[in-house]
Amino acid sequence: MKAVVNQEAIADSRNAESFADLSVSIGGVAFKNPVMPASGCFGPELADLIPLSTLGAVVTKTVFAERRAGNPAHRLTETRFGMLNSVGIPSPGSRAFIDGPLRAYQAAGTTLIVSIGGLFTDEYYEMAEALAGEEVDAFEVNVSCPNLEHGGLAIGTSPELLFELVENISQRTDRPLFVKLTPSVSEIGPVARAAEDAGAAAVIVANSFPGLAIDLRTRTSVLGNGAGGYTGPAVKPMALKLVHDAATAVGIPVIGCGGISSAEDVAEFLIAGATATQIGTATFTRPTAMSEVIDDLAPLLTRLGVSRATDLIGTLDAAERLATNGTEDDGRAR
Repeated sequence: MKAVVNQEAIADSRNAESFADLSVSIGGVAFKNPVMPASGCFGPELADLIPLSTLGAVVTKTVFAERRAGNPAHRLTETRFGMLNSVGIPSPGSRAFIDGPLRAYQAAGTTLIVSIGGLFTDEYYEMAEALAGEEVDAFEVNVSCPNLEHGGLAIGTSPELLFELVENISQRTDRPLFVKLTPSVSEIGPVARAAEDAGAAAVIVANSFPGLAIDLRTRTSVLGNGAGGYTGPAVKPMALKLVHDAATAVGIPVIGCGGISSAEDVAEFLIAGATATQIGTATFTRPTAMSEVIDDLAPLLTRLGVSRATDLIGTLDAAERLATNGTEDDGRAR
């Protein structure tokens, strides 16, 4: 006997999923969903493969005021559970970026975040001032790369240096600042709080983890610049922990990044305390990854019993708190 398929029930289910609210807001900037690319892992050329307007935002590669060639080859190498990169952030410089790539990013039809960096603190200020008159929704402040002005120290490891940098950038622009932190700290809380105290609208947690790959035959590093940044599925548990720690430490939104490749991953980061997420390495192996994650997110919310993405944010301990608050004096659950 043939099973009777209830097409009306299926349609109702799909309609319910389609009405799930994926929108979030960070620093007064609206995002249609909590999914965006990680800086350096996306370019407007993906418009041929995915509808860029459906992304929560587009994030540019980190731009420096002066032209940079980047690091020597090899710049990328696969590992068993992820990828190592030492690209060195090549940049066309501020003027060439504004006249070229920026226009392509602006044509994406969604929220635009420009990632700015600097070998010296003044270079961050130059970038903020150079982009003052451009249609940009927010700046990502990349403090996760070595800063030559301070003896090779990444600004993101020093709460004092980070505070000074973010405060000075905020005095030069009215755009929200999303500060991208490094995982190479003993505690993420102090640097996240420094960014918040200096005026950041959000923190991005986190950039890649330091790693090394060795060529056995030559006994040299596989990467041309020696060590590199480790990304991919293996870093997800560590990134989740950092996101939870940062979200506990600050009152501003946290944008989670690290090992995300599915709607389930996004949901986990929201539960850990993130307001939005960035996808990086997954796009290298699956250029359509972000679109697939967005398509899967609304049905997942329905299965989880929530109608809005924001309902998941910071709910990691909610069940435990509910159980604790719902006990009677004799210790029995109500």
